[in-house]
Amino acid sequence: MSDSYDVLIIGAGPGGYVTAIRAAQLGFKTAVVDREHLGGICLNWGCIPTKALLRSAEIYHYMQHAGDYGLSAKEVSFDTAAIVKRSRGVSGRLNGGVGMLLKKNKVDVIWGEAAIDAPGKVTVRETKRAEAPKGAKGAGSYQAKHIIVATGARPRALPGIEPDKKQIWTYYEAMVPESMPKSLLVMGSGAIGIEFASFYRTMGAEVTVIELLPQILPMEDAEIAGLARKRFEKQGIKILTSAKVTKVEKGANSVTATIEDDKGKTQQLTAEKLISAVGVVGNIDNLGLEKLGVKIERGIVVTDGLGRTNVEGIYAIGDVAGPPMLAHKAEHEGVICIETIKGLHTHPMDKAKIPGCTYCQPQIASVGLTEAKAKEQGFEVKVGRFPFAGNGKAIALGEPDGLIKTVFDAKTGQLLGAHMVGAEVTELIQGYVVAMNLETTEEELMHTVFPHPTLSEMMHESVLDAYGKVIHS
Repeated sequence: MSDSYDVLIIGAGPGGYVTAIRAAQLGFKTAVVDREHLGGICLNWGCIPTKALLRSAEIYHYMQHAGDYGLSAKEVSFDTAAIVKRSRGVSGRLNGGVGMLLKKNKVDVIWGEAAIDAPGKVTVRETKRAEAPKGAKGAGSYQAKHIIVATGARPRALPGIEPDKKQIWTYYEAMVPESMPKSLLVMGSGAIGIEFASFYRTMGAEVTVIELLPQILPMEDAEIAGLARKRFEKQGIKILTSAKVTKVEKGANSVTATIEDDKGKTQQLTAEKLISAVGVVGNIDNLGLEKLGVKIERGIVVTDGLGRTNVEGIYAIGDVAGPPMLAHKAEHEGVICIETIKGLHTHPMDKAKIPGCTYCQPQIASVGLTEAKAKEQGFEVKVGRFPFAGNGKAIALGEPDGLIKTVFDAKTGQLLGAHMVGAEVTELIQGYVVAMNLETTEEELMHTVFPHPTLSEMMHESVLDAYGKVIHS
């Protein structure tokens, strides 16, 4: 039957389309269902277009500081529409690329909104969200031996502070401004909030970040987050921690937020826009999961680490299956899931070895345990640090502010975690990720020859510092 498949995946985001391609490679007859855009939120409204915006901001920043490099750039300005157009163009190009990859691997695309009627049976309803890609199948009933839910997540909305697309934005609206706001409140200091705070501040907006917890970037090592905060504040970003927005009043062209600190003291701040970046929630609605008895806890689908739910034939991967809610986690989780279905030798993903990256200015990257978490878990630790100010390449780049930090088990030499803040650290972190996956010890890292002059030399020096052997500090 043309409408019968071995594997049907609901959601064509990073997890969904990667899983579909791997399924096809393994010989499964495969289809992927989506209602809006191939590549999902990451490619269309998240990871990729935000990096395009941040790249524009980065170049604008360097042009404004051309004199620091012996150059001259006068009357530097920007065109908001052109910046947004470039960002959307980058997403469009990659969206088309996903379509070609699916076609190349003979994966059927079904366009619409899916619901699981029973294990093995899916109904797809017509969608009006976006035009179907050429060659896609449409609404109807479909059968599949294995159904994988990869529906991702959406922005969390707080009661009374629901986004209205005008004064109160989510990342959707923040990515396509019609004009640059002169002032901005950002509610939440995780990766999404901080990236937008960094972008809009670089483009000239007065930015205030409000964070409920005592530390910005709450998932990061406290020392790294503290250094990042100093840099942000030096750039002119105002930061309020241990504070929450309790009320929002909207004007014709402004929004006024009442902010309460942990001592009960309140203040009011007014800005043109407010970005709500208080996390995301899994897209589990209207899929039929609860009706089928699929176990759901705190808004996410419970799996066994290999993508399997408690209902045979139904699986879940990516954001809908819980944190960390990252595209690369979704992709790898999908591969593990489909290879398990195939009967290949697999093992659950070690979430302690999934890197996290924040593409603000300065960049932040990390993997594994923070120093505090390692101590909480009972490890006796050795900690190494190396500053960007001691690295020749960083100084030549004009980027002398930053730090590389490594955390080791003092007894075994196991690398427990690595944390970075500074230029291009999102491109450096994978070195430590590989080391952790290979169970590399401090001795092997110290004996590794790093190229000179590079930023990566600091990774070596940080390891040396943990064991009292640092050279350039």
